[in-house]
Amino acid sequence: MKTNVCLLLGTLLATAAVAQVNTNKLPEIPAPATAAPVIAPAAVVVPATNAPVTAKKKAVVHKKKAAPLPKLTEPSVTLNPGPATVGSDNLNLRGQAGLKGEVVGHLKKGDAVTVISQINLDKHAAGEPAQWAKVLLPGDTKGWINAHFVDASNNVVSSKKLNLRAGPSENYSVIGLLQKGETFTPLTVKGDWIEIEAPKTAFAFVAAMYLKQEAAPAPVVTEPPAAPVTTNIVAEAAPIVTTPPAPEPTPAPTPAPATAIVDTNTPAAAVVDTNLPPPPPRVVTHEGYVRHSTSIVAPTAYELYDPTSGNAINYLLSSTTNLDISRYSGLQIVVTGEEGMHERWADTPVITVQKIYVLSTNKPASDNKRAVSPRERSNEPLRSPHSH
Repeated sequence: MKTNVCLLLGTLLATAAVAQVNTNKLPEIPAPATAAPVIAPAAVVVPATNAPVTAKKKAVVHKKKAAPLPKLTEPSVTLNPGPATVGSDNLNLRGQAGLKGEVVGHLKKGDAVTVISQINLDKHAAGEPAQWAKVLLPGDTKGWINAHFVDASNNVVSSKKLNLRAGPSENYSVIGLLQKGETFTPLTVKGDWIEIEAPKTAFAFVAAMYLKQEAAPAPVVTEPPAAPVTTNIVAEAAPIVTTPPAPEPTPAPTPAPATAIVDTNTPAAAVVDTNLPPPPPRVVTHEGYVRHSTSIVAPTAYELYDPTSGNAINYLLSSTTNLDISRYSGLQIVVTGEEGMHERWADTPVITVQKIYVLSTNKPASDNKRAVSPRERSNEPLRSPHSH
């Protein structure tokens, strides 16, 4: 286009020059302009550079948010330990109570299960059941145990307790427990884990609303057997006797009992209820020193005494062979125990030791006083084990 314009402009300028030289001649008609050849556009050469080729931007895909679970209408269920029946067409057995528990098996409508207990979740997601039943696993269910805690030579558990898991990793739920010495049947091995047949005590969890239990049967009332029907033939009635029977003898009159003379001035005797429970044991705490008893009628070899008066407080009695009272001889102690009178010497108090606390290991300064046993205390009243 630019070339055509240039040719046309040059022709006009030449014509104007001729016209100025010879004005008597008409201007010649210019030859038709020849169309310029079409020049193909030159190829654009992109200089080579070391810059990396920029990758095309990926289209941004906006993921749709998962639709919330529909609101679950869950009826209130109360399951008792015992048999139950599946009421859903397809019910998942899970390793934990809740939808987060992995599926370890499936049940069909009409399958029988044994309920161990019912678990109610305090917190659960929307659309997730809150009531779950812990049930025994069916007999064909498998489980996994760690090979480090078994004796593979005889397939026996060697640790004290071994968890049975739903898969070959500690990330799987525990669905059972094996005790030490329990045998198992291995099926496959995967690394450090062995797949075995699950024991009869293995368990899983199902939504409680899909189980049905029959109502407990009413107690059967056993009625006494009916009296047997007599089939014997009754004999004919005896003929009527017109002779009057002999009169029955008139019983002798019973003499009236003599009236007891009651002395209204005598106080009524107190009614003693012999069914009363025995009084509670008297537990006391005494402080004193321990010494070897010198009395020939002492019920025990050691006694607790008061160093000020030299009198014995209690004879020390041990109800167990683990307590050696001789170890405390000469020590100041505080003793707690059940106090009572000795069964052989009714006026001799003894204390059955329950606790001993050592206060001092020094011998008292007034230890030279003669020991006086409780039996020798003529001026002191005898103590009863239940006196206060």
